[in-house]
Amino acid sequence: MLINFFQGLRDGGVPVTTRELLDLLEGLKRKVAFCDIDEFYYFSRTCLVKDEKYFDRFDRAFGLHFKELEALDDIIEALIPDDWLRSEFMKNLTEEEKAKIESLGGLEKLIEEFKKRLEEQEERHEGGDKWVGTGGTSPFGQEGYHPEGIRVGPNGKNKKAVKVWDKRDFKNLDDSVQLGTRNIKVALRRLRKFARTGSAEELDLDDTISSTARNAGLLDIKMVPERHNAVKVLLFLDVGGSMDPHVKVCEELFSAARTEFKHLENFYFHNFIYESVWRNNVRRHNERTQLLDILHKYSHDYKVVFVGDASMSPYEIVQPGGSVEHWNEEAGELWMRRMQDVYDKVIWLNPTPEEDWQYTQSVAITNQLLEGKMYPLTLQGLEEGMSYLSK
Repeated sequence: MLINFFQGLRDGGVPVTTRELLDLLEGLKRKVAFCDIDEFYYFSRTCLVKDEKYFDRFDRAFGLHFKELEALDDIIEALIPDDWLRSEFMKNLTEEEKAKIESLGGLEKLIEEFKKRLEEQEERHEGGDKWVGTGGTSPFGQEGYHPEGIRVGPNGKNKKAVKVWDKRDFKNLDDSVQLGTRNIKVALRRLRKFARTGSAEELDLDDTISSTARNAGLLDIKMVPERHNAVKVLLFLDVGGSMDPHVKVCEELFSAARTEFKHLENFYFHNFIYESVWRNNVRRHNERTQLLDILHKYSHDYKVVFVGDASMSPYEIVQPGGSVEHWNEEAGELWMRRMQDVYDKVIWLNPTPEEDWQYTQSVAITNQLLEGKMYPLTLQGLEEGMSYLSK
């Protein structure tokens, strides 16, 4: 049982093992998920998927495998032995309910009648005792009452349905797609170094218990500074021009970084870094920060992250005067090397697909300057970048 489903997951790129399949089968044997395709979906995902970046692949494999099981009988046969299901189902019914189910001809007749009414019905129906709809006393629908009914939709009312028939909507979450704020936060958590500094504002429960015990039961409260991520980050964001289509993902990255890192300093640049950057795009021409000041002010233990598509004329990187906005006395390449001389870990996150990098010469130059430490702005790329920074 479920061998084809297991193989379908592996074919779909979900790294599932035989051990996890055996755990799933053991759970089914112990009735952890019983008589409900939704319960089976969540339970099987819990057993078989060990990283949320594979959720989307699991959903697609799940839908592909079970899409052929459109009839309720097929779903039942795929998951639970028929005689087992029916005997367990009948145990939960009163004698009166058993008699009413038999009045329709049994469970098989109930399912057959449901399919027939779905084919005949052409519009929404509310109330009544025949059509599939809401309210009423029809055995098919939602938020009505019938002791041997089939609920259609997610929210039952009287909890008497034989089966739930819900439309499934799976969310995209994969390590090869661009990120949302929540997924970025998950990836950024790979770059963590916890420390406790500042005033003591958090209860130290373990020390409080130990101190109270040593104090003959007299309460002795101990406080400690809040535990936080001590990693320090310099974030440089490319803005304008070819970066306009990537504004949304950059905003999500910035929002997630502000949440994850207590020590975060951010600056903006256009295309490539030169002698100055800025903090506020509205006042970018009047209030700029010299890059030398940044190199002197922020210590060498800061992690440096550049975000940009690195798509520009190669002259903007390798030649003085290459900037499209002003005359730069020194090449951007020289400023990048100065940055690398001060900070041990410098990476570049590129929001354009990695397979397109080969077509842009400036991307190759930038990647070479960063010694191959350019990563795509996907879940996998961000995880790889954070893993490198954390070493």
